[in-house]
Amino acid sequence: MLKNWLSPKTHAQGCNGFWFCSCAGLPIVPGGGGGSTTATGRAPVIIRGKRARTVDAHAHCYFQAGLDLMGAEAKGVLPPVKGVPEHFLQMDQQLAARFDAMDTMGIDLQVLSINPFWYKKDRETAEAICRVHNESFAELCANHPKRLAAFASLPMQFPELAVQMLEEAVKKHGLKGAAIGGSVAGDDFANPIYHPVLAKAQELGVMLFIHPQSTPELAARLKGNGWLSNVIGNPLDTTIALQKLIFEGVFDKYPELKVLGAHGGGFLGSYAPRMDRSCFVSPQNCNPEIVLKKKPTEYIRQIYFDSLVFTGEALRHLAAEVGASQIMIGTDHPIPWVEDPVGHVMATPELSDEDRLAILGENAIRVLGLTV
Repeated sequence: MLKNWLSPKTHAQGCNGFWFCSCAGLPIVPGGGGGSTTATGRAPVIIRGKRARTVDAHAHCYFQAGLDLMGAEAKGVLPPVKGVPEHFLQMDQQLAARFDAMDTMGIDLQVLSINPFWYKKDRETAEAICRVHNESFAELCANHPKRLAAFASLPMQFPELAVQMLEEAVKKHGLKGAAIGGSVAGDDFANPIYHPVLAKAQELGVMLFIHPQSTPELAARLKGNGWLSNVIGNPLDTTIALQKLIFEGVFDKYPELKVLGAHGGGFLGSYAPRMDRSCFVSPQNCNPEIVLKKKPTEYIRQIYFDSLVFTGEALRHLAAEVGASQIMIGTDHPIPWVEDPVGHVMATPELSDEDRLAILGENAIRVLGLTV
């Protein structure tokens, strides 16, 4: 039996204004996200008579020409995961498979990015890699403007060059901001040497998407079963990056800066209130020259987060902490962390219809300036 999402105004009392209906129009109790996946893809989401536009702000690809510039180090770039072949979208077969996968998940548009692997390279090589990426992104997105957008790659270890390339990526190539790591090879983005890049992003009104690269300082402790370098190391890396931006006063200096934290912002949304007590409990560990304009937890309501938190309860809590206006779908596709990102949003009953529309796509469309 095929199922669909339906929210007629005449039945607005059901499930906060949306109903799960069979082809016969009979309500179905949602389970595991509900909705249908057929040979032609996932059924569209209809909320209060409006088709929800869906945007995945966290999806990946690679370009072989960029990898080739790494020389012998290229063999260590690709992650040890399922889905690696599906990253190479300049192959027609893989691009078609990507669009099929998006249809299956019910995603209208993906915002592509590449996790930085060039931060330790020399200036010439790093610039060449980022240029290959940004020009390739521009071509892909120009050919498929209703399905693909992208975040630029930047040589962050050379901030002046990164500023130039960010402006070029946005103004010349039409990219939506830039994807950066949780740090520059261990050096935090809160460091003033990187502030010109943050200032340029604010000036351009574009997003900086922080995607972690584990925490290599803990490599010895994270060894062993369970891939803890990712399961713990990745969200920890993002958490540190975001808390540094808060506590070092970066969001006071750049109040309009748009930052998106991958994987639900790491652990920040789950344990943020501890930040509000830290300088009271241990003033010796706080810089008296940095006087924040707000409580630390208030800054998380100006940070954006993706929805890759796996359960409805986790998404409900994240929305309660940061606001539904700050959350966008994120899948990490084609790495198979999540199979039904739309159902994940729809099956969180505490969200309102407006919340669902916002998270599914309206937030990303508004903040990134997308056309879907």
